[in-house]
Amino acid sequence: MYEAIDRYVRLLLERSTPERTAWNIEKIRQGKPSDWNYIDGCMMTALLAMADITGEQVYADFVERVIDHFVREDGSIMTFDAEKHSLDDINEGRVLFSLYAKTGKEKYRLAAETLHSALASHPRTQEGSWWHKLIYPNQVWLDGIYMAQPFAALYARDFGGGDYSDIVRQVRIVHDRMRDEKTGLYYHGYDASREAFWCDRETGRSQSFWLRAIGWFSVALADLCDILPEGEGRGELADVFTDLMKSLSRFADAETGLYWQVVDQGGREGNYLESSGSSMIAYAMLKGARLGLLPAEYAEKGRKTFDGLMQKRLSFTDGELNLDGICLVAGLGPENNRRRDGTYAYYISEPVVKNDAKGVAPFLLCYTEIKRLTSAAEK
Repeated sequence: MYEAIDRYVRLLLERSTPERTAWNIEKIRQGKPSDWNYIDGCMMTALLAMADITGEQVYADFVERVIDHFVREDGSIMTFDAEKHSLDDINEGRVLFSLYAKTGKEKYRLAAETLHSALASHPRTQEGSWWHKLIYPNQVWLDGIYMAQPFAALYARDFGGGDYSDIVRQVRIVHDRMRDEKTGLYYHGYDASREAFWCDRETGRSQSFWLRAIGWFSVALADLCDILPEGEGRGELADVFTDLMKSLSRFADAETGLYWQVVDQGGREGNYLESSGSSMIAYAMLKGARLGLLPAEYAEKGRKTFDGLMQKRLSFTDGELNLDGICLVAGLGPENNRRRDGTYAYYISEPVVKNDAKGVAPFLLCYTEIKRLTSAAEK
């Protein structure tokens, strides 16, 4: 079956160009060409991980082809608009550091500077957290930690003199403001101004525990713990990470190891076992165990979730492999979109699709961890 996954990914590459990627279902539905965006960014990160673990150059070559399409020689990035102040638009920059180390192309370093400069002027809450986007004033979303903080950490490591204090501080704010003490889970969003229509007026929090938001946060923590050196706040982030993994594991479906779209509402009418967030949590657990942050039993928990995805969410249709059960998109607001109110009813109402990168990319990241685990066991 693993060989089928490899064929599936190569087929997606064959069907993709920098202008139109087969996994960006949102763009396909909109009839728009690809731009610099977090969805393709997630896939680029996964493809570099595939290249690393398999040694097959085709994955890295495709990433370089895509990034070269957007990054100009002066480091400017086609379609990137710094004035939008969107953390989502930082995510694709994660691969610039690997590409620069591999090729020495100066434009990759300059592009990293472009994105770092955008973060330097990004609006912040009074406490110092980056707004998720300009259109979401004073709002912190779990998604945004994944979108921007690993990039910021890689920049600090490679070009920024190793100052990780701002990254650690922003994760600390999320922990202090968005963690539910009863369950150990994290709410999707937090409005520091307490003005958004979806937030609790006392706490500023949204209402529900959306799986993929917690998944983004989990992956970010695992990746940050891999980037930050000892003594630079890594221990604090590791404590947040291990606490979240322990809390999450209690909500896994006993049979499949998958997780529910609204995490704490397993079995409730309309709720479903969702693929993208499940893949993210499995990846985080597998990687956390590999890095020694989590007990070895978490590797088995992650493997069970991966096996559940293989059995319940991978299927052959017309001779092709498909990954199903992916929530297409979810968010909070803005003001002119009150349907996105953070309620249970809202999260289960969003479209469920196949083969979107928000599910495919985390699944592939999880797969690379499974391959690392298998390789280590064989040695």
